[in-house]
Amino acid sequence: MDGRLHHTEESMGTVFSFDIRGVRNEPAVRAALRAAVSWLHRVDEVFSTFRPESEIARLGRGELALADCAPKVREVLELCAEAERESGGWFTVRYAGGLDPTGLVKGWAVEQAVRMLAESGAGAVCLNGGGDVQLLGGPWRVGIADPLRPGELATVVEAEGPLGVATSGPAERGCHILDPRTGEPPADALASLTVVTPQGLTWADGRATAAYAMGAARARAWLEALPGTEAFAVTAAGERWMTSGFHRHTAEVTA
Repeated sequence: MDGRLHHTEESMGTVFSFDIRGVRNEPAVRAALRAAVSWLHRVDEVFSTFRPESEIARLGRGELALADCAPKVREVLELCAEAERESGGWFTVRYAGGLDPTGLVKGWAVEQAVRMLAESGAGAVCLNGGGDVQLLGGPWRVGIADPLRPGELATVVEAEGPLGVATSGPAERGCHILDPRTGEPPADALASLTVVTPQGLTWADGRATAAYAMGAARARAWLEALPGTEAFAVTAAGERWMTSGFHRHTAEVTA
């Protein structure tokens, strides 16, 4: 019988939970797990906006040239520029004079970590980084917390195959996503917004960030128009909406 591995790691100010199934070559998968954990810590060292010595902090202050940064810094900033173009500027790494790619970098880091495990021969992987999840293989069921009813689920995402699941909202960290045009929380902020896409957690994360910054009025139409992307939202008043294809990813929530 194929084996299963679990691991929990603290990094980037949150908790990463690994659930690995279909383990046939355990030494190879354990080596990949160690590499994935090391990778997450390295991403934190390079991209943390809370570490004054990180490359992204030094780059933002003008103390370090992009050419002198790790190659992954350029890769992430190029992805961020693409996310900014796609969202019409609602996703941005620069406002209030800073340089902050955190709206995309965690999803990117998780996606890369899952790729390492897949290349080691793991049959199925679920990596949850602070509520943002990259899935591979399956079947998997991912509960989406109800932001207005602690301890309850708003919906459940089902997947078998690659899927990124990212949720933005103020429930865990307060309103940390701002309207880039005002520097303030969105005027009609949602209680939570979950984005799913088989394109991976990099894009689910970036799109959830941009759509949350847009506020409820703009987010739904923008997400509906994105190919291969679906979303589920809970409004501040407790109402719920989903894009037209989100039902393909859901299961009923039972008590």
